[in-house]
Amino acid sequence: MGANTLLTHGSTKEIGMITGDFHVHTNFSGDSDTPMEEMIKRAIKIGLTKICFTDHMDYNYPKKYPMDFTLDVKGYLDTITDMAKQYKDHIKIYKGIELGLTPENGAWYRELLGRYSFDFIIGSSHVVDNLDPYYPEYWEDTEEEEGYRRYFQTILDNMKAFNDFDSYGHIDYIVRYGPNKNQNYTYEQYADLIDEILITLINKEKALEINTSGYKYGLAQSHPHKDIIKRYKELGGEYITIGSDAHRKEHLAYDFRKAEDMLISLGFEYYTIFDKRIPKLVKIQ
Repeated sequence: MGANTLLTHGSTKEIGMITGDFHVHTNFSGDSDTPMEEMIKRAIKIGLTKICFTDHMDYNYPKKYPMDFTLDVKGYLDTITDMAKQYKDHIKIYKGIELGLTPENGAWYRELLGRYSFDFIIGSSHVVDNLDPYYPEYWEDTEEEEGYRRYFQTILDNMKAFNDFDSYGHIDYIVRYGPNKNQNYTYEQYADLIDEILITLINKEKALEINTSGYKYGLAQSHPHKDIIKRYKELGGEYITIGSDAHRKEHLAYDFRKAEDMLISLGFEYYTIFDKRIPKLVKIQ
């Protein structure tokens, strides 16, 4: 990952010590209709000092579904550049992207990243065996536990096929959509696969994302679950990125105070942001 830089900052009333949201979507993503400038104005209002836009690029997303996750990368990056200049005296704006990974997409994404430069890249798993768990079709012939296991195995398969990301996003995202959501879900039940995921991230010097959208979905947990974050630290993990996964402006920095309290309770002193793909540690206590 390269050398670290340690940053410090003050607290703000609404969002606490975590003042950088590094998972944000706009109307460049197929599942958001919020203009980028609205996100920026809201971020400034609530006290964010940094924001990283990470709109979706899911190459070869199954065409049977109504969403189109093909990102206009040039238009997107040009807009971020314009916004960064316009608001440079108010907030630092970073260029990010969320790549929807599948084992078949690695070569295409490597070519994409050879053409365009980003500050931060999230790797995420949204599709398993050409099915998106968001849709009921995924669960028709699959028991919940097996569906979750297939998802976690896909993360491992994706990391074997593609390595050029900075943080893995919402690694237990699937529990949003399971038949019983996270009611019967525990880290221990899937520890064999989850530990392998965490060890792989640590060995590859990749970050683990804390995605606070789980609270928004009423799960009473972040993605991943606190027990997974605890295990990441026990295994030697250091890099934690924080993102709200906001698709609407009112969800920016959603429940960041809960994420802050959780990190402190687990013994973390820093979270991580990325600038030109280089990790920088930001003190939270």
